[in-house]
Amino acid sequence: MLGRWIQYVAIRWVISIVGMLPIECCESIARGLAWLLTHLVKFRRRVIVENLTAVYPEMTPDEVRETTRKMWFHLIMMAFEVVHTPRRIHDTNYLDYVKLPDQALMTEYLIDYRALVAVTGHFGNFEVAGYLTGLLGMPSYTVARKLDNEFLDDYVNTFRGTHGQFILPKDGSANRVQEVMEGGAILTILGDQHAGTKGCWIDFLGRPAACHKAVALFTLSGNAPMMVTYCKRMNRPLHFEVGCTGIADPLDMPETLKDTRHLTQWYNDRMADAIHRDPEQYWWVHRRWKEKPVRKTRKQRDQMAA
Repeated sequence: MLGRWIQYVAIRWVISIVGMLPIECCESIARGLAWLLTHLVKFRRRVIVENLTAVYPEMTPDEVRETTRKMWFHLIMMAFEVVHTPRRIHDTNYLDYVKLPDQALMTEYLIDYRALVAVTGHFGNFEVAGYLTGLLGMPSYTVARKLDNEFLDDYVNTFRGTHGQFILPKDGSANRVQEVMEGGAILTILGDQHAGTKGCWIDFLGRPAACHKAVALFTLSGNAPMMVTYCKRMNRPLHFEVGCTGIADPLDMPETLKDTRHLTQWYNDRMADAIHRDPEQYWWVHRRWKEKPVRKTRKQRDQMAA
């Protein structure tokens, strides 16, 4: 308990310092820290190299190191921008900071009477996307795992909730999720979470990956459109592009998507579309690919087919 409290106080102290610094100074610090993490510390180096070379086998070692450095810069800047965003971006000036190439299409579904399943991944600055949605008067509910440090978990969730992004615990919130869906609200889900050997196995970026079946079922059983979204950083701090790479609406969904596996594959392909355009903004440090699919017996396959 004492150790977690000390960790919490230290992080709050760092957040205070970051908030006082100009964002341009934060950008310089992020570049230096990214270089250290790439060339000296080499934190999770093996995981990063394995992920990048598996998805992009044509990458040279120098290109892998450069992509790694850019990824760390992105992750550090993401944290810095989360601190600065509430002070800089408001409902009267957000268009000065945010580009919305799919504004008309996204607005149509964001204000729909039905619930919306917004799927994103560990790409870009998804925290800013949640902030912007709440800022514009459209609160969202995100299913996420609690942080191990309960003090930090309370602090982060209070921060998110103040601006309209509410967190639902990953475990034990089925009833609350049902209320959100029935109330026609926005349910946001990180779609690239590992679901274990019993998950729905599909191809993600050319590798087998396990996904939670519930993501597709929310749309298939709840008449809730699925929108695959992204919020990526532009070439300046605190400047973003928010868009979508696809929408699956149960009212006009093709027959090929009306089952769990094919819809799951569809939204993973849409996430991959955004990642391939800006690979340095994906969390290659994230352990997305873990166990391999469990081989099913003939009896199990027959039961599934039935």
